Amino acid sequence: MRNDRRDEPFSQDRRSFLKAGAIAGLGAAIAGMHTASAAEERGAGEARTLFRVKPIEQVRVGFVGVGGMGSGHLGNYLRIDGVQIKAVCDIVPAKVERAQNAVVKAGQPKPAGYANGPTDFVRMCETEDLDLVMTATPWEWHVPVCEAAMKNGKHAATEVPAAMTLEDCWKLVEAAEKFGKHCQMMENCCYDRIELMTLNMVRKGLLGEVLHAEAGYLHDLRAVKFGKSGEGLWRRAWSEKLNGNLYPTHGLGPVAQCMNINRGDAFDYLVSMSGPARGLHEYAVKKFGADSPQAREKYVLGDVNSSLIKTKLGKTIILIHDVNLPRPYSRINLVQGTKGIAHKYPDRIYIEEQPREASEDVFAEFAEQDKASPNAPAKKAEKPKPRHGEWQDFENYAAKYEHPLWKAFAQKGKGIGHGSMDFIEDYRLLTCLQKGEPLDQDVYDAAAWSAIVGASVESVAHKSKAVEIPDFTRGKWKTTPPLGIVEG
Repeated sequence: MRNDRRDEPFSQDRRSFLKAGAIAGLGAAIAGMHTASAAEERGAGEARTLFRVKPIEQVRVGFVGVGGMGSGHLGNYLRIDGVQIKAVCDIVPAKVERAQNAVVKAGQPKPAGYANGPTDFVRMCETEDLDLVMTATPWEWHVPVCEAAMKNGKHAATEVPAAMTLEDCWKLVEAAEKFGKHCQMMENCCYDRIELMTLNMVRKGLLGEVLHAEAGYLHDLRAVKFGKSGEGLWRRAWSEKLNGNLYPTHGLGPVAQCMNINRGDAFDYLVSMSGPARGLHEYAVKKFGADSPQAREKYVLGDVNSSLIKTKLGKTIILIHDVNLPRPYSRINLVQGTKGIAHKYPDRIYIEEQPREASEDVFAEFAEQDKASPNAPAKKAEKPKPRHGEWQDFENYAAKYEHPLWKAFAQKGKGIGHGSMDFIEDYRLLTCLQKGEPLDQDVYDAAAWSAIVGASVESVAHKSKAVEIPDFTRGKWKTTPPLGIVEG
């Protein structure tokens, strides 16, 4: 769960912030619901894939939003050498002070604090001498913060999704290209263990050519959405105004890397449909009563949204969004190739080591049963039943295919940030800046993965019509090499 803001009262400042954000978000939602092909006309610049900047020995960072996720990133940054926290911004002064104290406790000078209203991040970006601005705010503020950072000469990093409309996806791409700055969406699930191991398997050819993937974000968020702090202060409102896949990147990011999206292939179009909206209303009635204000809220977000994505090379991805119904957590994470299939939730893998010759056994068994009298019980086959494939444990392959990044940093990030993956994603961003290397996930990935939000909303609104997904690379995907295996 991302962008978490916990343990804060619903202050008047926060009410003002959320009101302003809701207006901005709704306006963007209405303005941004153009067709992808129309939005694609915005891309007048030249795409710069594998973009790199000069090495930054000491990365000076400003934070916007230091609630749950922001504080988590801050803690990781303080554990990484060559990083200095220079400024902190939040609408809650107490959070700014808490973050400042954490920085001082870690042995760094007290960072400047910004808490003068919802847009004080602009003043921070204009005033402070920073290399990177990291934002972990409600969704509608991701693009404004990133734009302010890049406009003022800073690299930008944002929590997920990077943008909620196709129009805003283009804004990020155009700003990054215009100002020559990195803009990365911090998709931590790309750095979880099984996802990293699967990517390593794909790169080493174990699964053959990858043809299909299935992914999603399936997480019961009812209690979170009705919470009195954290995401409960803003996330539920999105269920009242958009119907589609509002949170695609957790599941999509890792499989997109395995399928070389923007690096040898690209999204082409999708079709999307949503079922009825029941979960939030029934939860509100049960928890707050049938006459409560919560029970009178009207939701447009279908409880389960299913999208089917086709790539330029004809490959397919099934993507699910399911956050309003009771269920165990899952991101699915299925990657299927010509030689095998890897699947998380549950963790299992099947590799066809050699061609199977089970068909003869199958026909022999059927022939024996056909010989039996129609009234007699079916004759039990004496030959062993043919094997149609048996799942194996990922651990059987770990010794050979464990990803080098996981080997190097899993222990260092243990116990913090979603089981080490948050630390690894932060480490990789900062290390790329320090070494002057291209990012693992660039602005084109941020735009393409986040574009599913706007495209799915449009498809659902028009009886699941096919909606084009913009090629934010403007054809550079054809020549950009796949993401390699990063050593620890």
